[in-house]
Amino acid sequence: MLYLPNRAKAVTDKHFSPPNLPAHIEETVRSLAQLHADHHRNATPHERAVARTTALLAHPRFIGGLAIVVAAWMTLNLLAAPLGYPALDPPPFSWLGSAVSLASLYMVVLILATQRRDDQLTQRREQLTLELAILIEQKTAKIIQLLEESRRDNPQVQNRHDPEAEAMAQPADPESVLVAIRETHAKAEQLDQ
Repeated sequence: MLYLPNRAKAVTDKHFSPPNLPAHIEETVRSLAQLHADHHRNATPHERAVARTTALLAHPRFIGGLAIVVAAWMTLNLLAAPLGYPALDPPPFSWLGSAVSLASLYMVVLILATQRRDDQLTQRREQLTLELAILIEQKTAKIIQLLEESRRDNPQVQNRHDPEAEAMAQPADPESVLVAIRETHAKAEQLDQ
């Protein structure tokens, strides 16, 4: 996806306020817009040119124009002999086939280059999501700890042992979770074979 600098600037501008949104949501929207704006701003001139070219190639007008060019090429070469001119590329249109193959190769390379750049942004978003999920889990565990302490310290509430709350009050160790995920996936893959 191509982000134009002037649009990114408008969204990341501190004076820009989306209507009817609480402040914490506005800040989140601004932060995400800033992530996209930074990604666009850090693009090299070549990466921007590739992104613009890919966007042009993906436009319906390009597809229509390409169809017109191919039809015109074939028509001119078919009409050349009856009109007394030598055909540049007589049927089966080998030059046209070669040109289409070469153009296809370039399009594939352009699309792959654009996808690689978009994947970088996706990886940054995934990293941010993972870091926030770990932080939220830690905060949730702390809230459960505080609630349990409050319950134990409150003389009006009957004191009882809650092993589930005790377990949830302990923040998860990301490394242990990763190991458990790997083991579970490995077992699932063995069952699929």
